[in-house]
Amino acid sequence: MLLLRSLLFYFGMALSTLIFVPLSILLYPLIFPLRFKIVSQWAVFNLFWLKLCCNLDYRIEGLENIPDNQAVIIMCKHQSAWETLVLQFTFPTQVWILKRELLWIPIYGWGLAAMEPIAIDRGSATKALRQIVEQGCQRLAEGLCVVIFPEGTRTAAGSRHKYQPGGGMLASKSACPIIPVAHNSGYFWPRNSLLKWPGTINMVIGPSIETNGKSTKDITRETEEWIENTVASLPAPERCL
Repeated sequence: MLLLRSLLFYFGMALSTLIFVPLSILLYPLIFPLRFKIVSQWAVFNLFWLKLCCNLDYRIEGLENIPDNQAVIIMCKHQSAWETLVLQFTFPTQVWILKRELLWIPIYGWGLAAMEPIAIDRGSATKALRQIVEQGCQRLAEGLCVVIFPEGTRTAAGSRHKYQPGGGMLASKSACPIIPVAHNSGYFWPRNSLLKWPGTINMVIGPSIETNGKSTKDITRETEEWIENTVASLPAPERCL
């Protein structure tokens, strides 16, 4: 039953993607904040569908830490695709830092490109950092939040990777605050697995980390400490059938 429920969820996700991707392209003439608000309903639907099919719910703490009317850098633990859904409607209008190869995926990549991401070339670290800083500062100046997964890739629940300097460098250059995000989604939506385990994901939005006058290294270290310490302090996940 666990596999059947998970497959049903993916069926609904694929169907909704086929609807929303052409919509995002058709809406391209609209201003980006309005386009984002409409297209992000895809994430709202899929989280509803996830709860309905797989009985996988979530709990968010720290919503009061999201500043009003201020562009921020959102640095989030990356364990699954779940956080790519929930961030879209939890935070204000945002753009994502992602690998450019995702834009090459037929149909899906076209819709993704319409959301104005910062698509980096991971084959060149120097070029990627330059893209993050130049395009990230531009998006922040336009009043848009920037989402980055500092480990650069998904990590299995209970593990961690080295935090990359891109987010810290962007924060140092722009002097914009960082909002750190910790969660335990990987226990319920395991990396490289079809299965979605029932239960409740815990996500914590941390207090703003001020970056003005701080070095890239100090910002990255402070963000990493908060995220990893918070992940470790989350209650033991309770998966159920």
